[in-house]
Amino acid sequence: MKLIRRLIYILLIVFLIALVLRVVLFKGPILQPQALPDAPIIDMHVHISGLGYGSDSFVSDEMKEGLRFDYYLNAFGVTREQIEQQGDQLVIQKVAALVEQSQHVGGAVILAMDGVIDDNGLLDKAKTQVYIPNDLVAQQTALYPSLYFGASINPYRPNALALLEQAKQQGAVLIKWIPNIQHIDPADKRIIPFYNKLKELNLPLLSHTGQERSFESAIDEYGDPQRLKLPLSLGVTVIAGHVATTGENEQQSNYQRILTLFDQYPNLYADISSLTQINKVGYLNTALMEDRLQGRLLYGSDFPLTNMILVSPYYFPLNLTLNQMWHISKIENPFDRNIALKQALGVPTEIFHKSRRLLNIHP
Repeated sequence: MKLIRRLIYILLIVFLIALVLRVVLFKGPILQPQALPDAPIIDMHVHISGLGYGSDSFVSDEMKEGLRFDYYLNAFGVTREQIEQQGDQLVIQKVAALVEQSQHVGGAVILAMDGVIDDNGLLDKAKTQVYIPNDLVAQQTALYPSLYFGASINPYRPNALALLEQAKQQGAVLIKWIPNIQHIDPADKRIIPFYNKLKELNLPLLSHTGQERSFESAIDEYGDPQRLKLPLSLGVTVIAGHVATTGENEQQSNYQRILTLFDQYPNLYADISSLTQINKVGYLNTALMEDRLQGRLLYGSDFPLTNMILVSPYYFPLNLTLNQMWHISKIENPFDRNIALKQALGVPTEIFHKSRRLLNIHP
């Protein structure tokens, strides 16, 4: 009995200390919250998955056997059995329904994912962890007025330039890379023709920057934002995914390495996707207050990660009131919940609006 009382006293003391610290350290929102734009918000960073039922999509055995994969599927609102029965398009259908039910998000860019290309110019299935073909995404997004095609083309494919032309004709609004898992070196001069074609077609390059920890393995040197100097110097519009907010290269944080590039290249942008994840708490604050990022940040969610335990308003006790945290957590639609969280934290109207303008999307 004495032990139970002692534990209760300890817990009470801890609670009181935490309460006092919160009152003393509470700062409120990063910036004064602003109204959302009148025009529909475009979420330019939305992932999907496929298991090879009705498409050429696949996920490596290592990924499927990992602890995270079923959590990803749960965040989409599907199970392996449902995909097997109804096909890979089920995931896109689920995303489309969520976007159409959203009060604030009027459109989402669905991202394809090319794989690793071997020395013979062929898809290396043994090294590819996730493959989502352009054809699947192009065909399915064409069925929904609220979805847009984000193509993915590994520049080491022998027919990469022809594939870029095809993607543009199919309505692609950007090209997506995760160099770390696709084994793409953005600084490789052999892919200069690819960059020139991107510029010619006016297709922005959305490239992951920083560490990559959502997959089983990664070459994180390829996520070094300094490697983007080559496409930037050629005039390609580059969107650095996540503002390089994880990892380091050459004993310097990737975030610091990317900031210098904004001074040099007006064609460099970044999205704020994933910046409310628990492993990145504090980076949204830093990004919104950084002068060099003014006018360069775009809205994206990184769905489905925003619909997992990685993201919660309760991770921001120094910025949000208990009432705000409770109300935001109760929003059922994950796209609206993410908007509400970022708006409450102080993401300006301009950032919510800029994705649509930069990608020239007119819902």
